[in-house]
Amino acid sequence: MATTMDVTMTVNGTEVTREVEPRTLLVHFVRDQLGLTGTHWACDTTNCGACTLWVDGEPVKSCTVLAVMADGHEVRTVEDLDTGGELNPLQQGFMQEHGLQCGFCTPGMLMTGQWLLDRDPDPDEATIREAISGNLCRCTGYENIVRAVRWAAEHGDGTAAGDDASADDHATDEVTA
Repeated sequence: MATTMDVTMTVNGTEVTREVEPRTLLVHFVRDQLGLTGTHWACDTTNCGACTLWVDGEPVKSCTVLAVMADGHEVRTVEDLDTGGELNPLQQGFMQEHGLQCGFCTPGMLMTGQWLLDRDPDPDEATIREAISGNLCRCTGYENIVRAVRWAAEHGDGTAAGDDASADDHATDEVTA
């Protein structure tokens, strides 16, 4: 019989508590227990980066992080990048610059790219390539991904909330609703 334990963490701004087996990977926790399937699961070896999400504001490859290691921490998934139902500048950049083909690497690329933009709102090509170097893409050749990050830098304020004033309106609506 498997031993279980409770874990509590804040995921995309909401505190959640679930019972898990100690060996449960964070990627399986967010996908299977919370239904947040935007985070993809692929290699289980930290090689591909498709499972990248943030723990306490830092990108981690959730295929090699146990859910119990995130107990008491803040986790952010790709589902939290939109701004009140609107695409943020990076998501828009992926659309405008065709930064995805099959889409499998996209969640990890978005989380890594947003992390970069939050720290460097105007990164050059070399900085972008360095930041995404831990994320593999078999389809695009990375050119369009780099262009998508640059597009976001040029069309947004670089933060996950973007520069759209309506994002503030949505946040106000949610608080007063």
